[in-house]
Amino acid sequence: MAGDTAAPPSPDPIHLHTRREPFEYGLLPIPKLIFSDGTATLGVLKEKLLQRCSSDSLRVNSAAIADCLQISGDHSRLVLDTLAAVLPSDSDPLVSAKPDEVESAGVNVFDLIIFLYIQTYKRLLPRGHKDLAAVTDVWPSTSAFDGYLSALSPLQLVRSNSRKSMPSQSDEEAHQLSYLQKHLANILTLLAQPVEGEGDESLVLSMERFEHLSFLIQFAGKGSEVIPVSQAAPFFANSDPDMPAAAVSAAQVHDWLLQKIADSLERLAEKASAKENGPTSGSDQDVAMTDANASSTKASTSSKGLTFIEGISKSSYVKQAAEVRGSSLKVLNCHDSVIYVLGPLRYATIYGCSDATIVLGAVGKTVRIEHCERVHVIAAAKRVCIANCRECVFFLGVNQRPLIVGDNHKLQVGPYNTFYADLEEHLNQVGIEPTVNKWNEPLALGVVDPHDSLSHPAGVSDVQAETAALIDPEQFTNFLIPSWFAGELPGPTKDNPFSLPEAYMASQHKKHANLGEVKQILRETPLDEGKKRELSCALHVLFKDWLYASGNIRQLYCLQGD
Repeated sequence: MAGDTAAPPSPDPIHLHTRREPFEYGLLPIPKLIFSDGTATLGVLKEKLLQRCSSDSLRVNSAAIADCLQISGDHSRLVLDTLAAVLPSDSDPLVSAKPDEVESAGVNVFDLIIFLYIQTYKRLLPRGHKDLAAVTDVWPSTSAFDGYLSALSPLQLVRSNSRKSMPSQSDEEAHQLSYLQKHLANILTLLAQPVEGEGDESLVLSMERFEHLSFLIQFAGKGSEVIPVSQAAPFFANSDPDMPAAAVSAAQVHDWLLQKIADSLERLAEKASAKENGPTSGSDQDVAMTDANASSTKASTSSKGLTFIEGISKSSYVKQAAEVRGSSLKVLNCHDSVIYVLGPLRYATIYGCSDATIVLGAVGKTVRIEHCERVHVIAAAKRVCIANCRECVFFLGVNQRPLIVGDNHKLQVGPYNTFYADLEEHLNQVGIEPTVNKWNEPLALGVVDPHDSLSHPAGVSDVQAETAALIDPEQFTNFLIPSWFAGELPGPTKDNPFSLPEAYMASQHKKHANLGEVKQILRETPLDEGKKRELSCALHVLFKDWLYASGNIRQLYCLQGD
């Protein structure tokens, strides 16, 4: 009818999500960083840190952190480096600082307090595979190392990754939401301020303090567009930018966030129920982890900027920059394969792989390698963390000291040993300095991870992880990425942008000289045409034998077939 007016459209729902980065890459196994008494100790620590700030700043450097937390200078710098990798804003002074500017940049006290609080988080345990028979062929057999630390029996569960896989993204997010649901009141108390004259019973949150929650949560509207936390909250939305918004009762903020968390948990439960009762949609934003077998999907990319490469066995696989640019990467349960990811990334995880070579392009935040056996990793990254690995070799171009945690055995590290056409452009895009390479300064922490949801024998938490040995320069070799990956327009990078140490450079020169001598001898040896053909055939046969013995023949066929 003419007099009727249409009902106004309902506003698009705003959904709360956890930021997975602090929980996946921001936990450190340093006992002095873990405060299990809620706000009691952290409240006092916050006041100490605030007293160490300059009058015009709420930021503290590693010296203040070391003093207030009673930790070493190495560990306080590690705290800063870890925070730089997981803070939400790339414009934060700590995130944008060059390696020699980190100390002067420091970290905001309230970001540091939230970071310290979540050190109490316990990760979900790895899942068992649904079909053990399907993975028997590709997973590594039990290692001789399994009895090495017999006193650490709870570690056996984590170390026996041959029957485990990572929890799904949905399970991880539900676990993180449940943690926030339980601890939200304490976190808000640490951020809030008492109303002057009314004591601690009346706490309020300013918009500036509220925005520090973006360390842990984010909001998404229609089309998964990320909305700033202050604009998502009804009590701060549409505030006049020229006037400070009025502080809001912490109790009001707490109730609103609890409802948003409950809504998100309900949505995840509904999705899980739908997946159990019907076929999985290929467009589902929460990509479920498939069990590792040779016939599983090789890769899938969710719309949340997370790329998966999973279940590759006895094959080779390539992803170019256009397929991964600006995203995060997870390489899961790949075996006896060669994997190339030649593009700029934010984060990367390599989990549960064996007998593989994995080449990563430029990773601007951090790389975590976990539960791998006999894997070679070649990576240029701002930061690298290695956890619970055996007999692995890492060729690194890394701006921060490689972090080694957990139960590791027979690890080796060497300088970065390859390049591809667009490498320098990708390094520049993600902020990696090729003039700084700390590959040979590994920092080993505890063998026990207090975040793994397991109980551990008394006293074991003080045991230090086995560190990595430096590769003998005589054993060091360059790794050649096939030139056909470059496409029609080769990039400007013609050589390894990370300088080799003198001993490794000398070894390379010696090998090149030896090869030149052999070529010269062959050229100058007087042979008739028949002998030359015999020699050529013999060399071809030996080279072919090496291709088959090393497994490289499969890589050659796979990649040229692509």
